[in-house]
Amino acid sequence: MAESGVPPSSSSTTDVEDMDMPTKLPSDVGMDYIPLATLLATGQLAEADQFTRDALVVLAGSKEKGRDFVYFTEVKNIPSTDLATIERLWSRFSGGKFGFSVQKKKYRQSKQDFELFCRKIGWTAKDGDMERKKRWFGASEFIYDVKKAPEGHLPLTSALRGTSLLKQLLAHPVWDNDDWKKEPEN
Repeated sequence: MAESGVPPSSSSTTDVEDMDMPTKLPSDVGMDYIPLATLLATGQLAEADQFTRDALVVLAGSKEKGRDFVYFTEVKNIPSTDLATIERLWSRFSGGKFGFSVQKKKYRQSKQDFELFCRKIGWTAKDGDMERKKRWFGASEFIYDVKKAPEGHLPLTSALRGTSLLKQLLAHPVWDNDDWKKEPEN
């Protein structure tokens, strides 16, 4: 990771299942998801992860306010259509291993215990007897490999400003039913 606290700007490609590129990637705000689909399809998970964070900043309206991060109170501004498109792409190209819906399932399985949740999805590391969150700065400690990363490991959501952002993403109304799973008709 860069010293700025963001994930690495590039990653080596990982093996992802060869599948058709989706042709309909809907957005309520005109966001182009072809780059995300391409990054995920080619196994460039660090870049796809950064694209996802950058997209959330735009979708939440934070970019218009001159910020490069999302306040938890802005999550409600993220259109369900866009979050569903992002989710379908992560799910498709990880074989259902990655995505916010997977993280929501893991969070529920952890009985909404954030520390246990972080352990389950591989966001913690051990330094001797001490457990700590993996580092977002310096050399990346996160796993950008579909085969090696635990279920729910990606996409990453910064908890530097607290856990409220991730909790709000996992509580977004798009997850209230399974409509987000439906592929759009061409």
